[in-house]
Amino acid sequence: MTFRLQRRGDPLASIRCDSALTNRVLPVGGGSDIGFYFTEPPIGLEHSPKTGTWHPVAPSFCVECGEACRFVSFERRWPSHFGELVVAEPLLHRTQALLELLSGLGRVGVAFSGGVDSAVVAAAAQRALGARAIAFTAASPSLAAGELEGAVALARHIGIRHQVIHTQEFADPHYVRNSFDRCYFCKSELYRRLLELAPTLGIDVLVNGANADDRGDHRPGMVAAQEFAVRSPLLELQITKREVREIAREWGLPVWDKPASPCLASRIAYGLEVTPERVARVDAAERFLKECLSLRELRVRYEPNDLARLEVPLEALPRLLEPSLREQIVSELRRLGFRAVTVDLQGFRSGSFNDMVPVSELRRLTPGVGESS
Repeated sequence: MTFRLQRRGDPLASIRCDSALTNRVLPVGGGSDIGFYFTEPPIGLEHSPKTGTWHPVAPSFCVECGEACRFVSFERRWPSHFGELVVAEPLLHRTQALLELLSGLGRVGVAFSGGVDSAVVAAAAQRALGARAIAFTAASPSLAAGELEGAVALARHIGIRHQVIHTQEFADPHYVRNSFDRCYFCKSELYRRLLELAPTLGIDVLVNGANADDRGDHRPGMVAAQEFAVRSPLLELQITKREVREIAREWGLPVWDKPASPCLASRIAYGLEVTPERVARVDAAERFLKECLSLRELRVRYEPNDLARLEVPLEALPRLLEPSLREQIVSELRRLGFRAVTVDLQGFRSGSFNDMVPVSELRRLTPGVGESS
């Protein structure tokens, strides 16, 4: 619901609120200009001692157009107990559309990695379908340490039925050779296993957590999803990553701000075989670096000749190069099996190996690339 504060007939702000919050009101505006009431003093308003009323502060950006304009966005300014207020009206409509889409699919199986995207889909499926929804998490050597336990705990938090399955992508030579379409073979193995389980568990449809921002990126796994008739509710409703995080925060999902955590195979340079030993080496190196640098997000890229290329946020580069810490890092990574350690001066970049993928391969392997939007 949208409420507008009026001052001499001109729109001053656009604020969204739950109309059910009526237990204690504070006037907004002044004199005959009062146009809306709040139950508590919101952060986005300032108090005038002279009039005893509340007025909007200077606008930041508009939730409608994304730019500074005469309509004020108070997004992210509300106290936590105003949980319903931080989602813009269009997103509320999309959230409802997500629940309606899932409720019409029958019995649903969710490909659930434990990341924010699949968590929102799983939570929506649980809300829409209850016991008719089940989440599946694939366990394999390419899953980073702690991710499986995190997915199990998150499924319990959501309340959705959950099952861990073991996939065998490392037995597929097409996956191991690590060409540009590696993800296609990984997702094909996952969806094949899920479809084998579907009749036993009474599943009508499989869904995944692909969102609108994934279209146009290098995502060979989306081709596999199409071939196995896997639905992508977030993508179908054009819900972006930013909106996914807003929904997750609204629903109290602890992973709402969790950094993206692609499988460990994505750290191996294309053309270099993906082996359990190499992904385990990367996993151990990243866990060590996150602990000693106190960072949530970084990458150890596995280059040919057992070379480790470190990607950290730019602000962390000076600390990474401190002599004592640098020596500690080199010593530990050499102990893990890397022969040399380098630092990428461009800093952390998600999916940096995809910069090497030729445009022709992007168009062939990723739905939406090269298409007009």
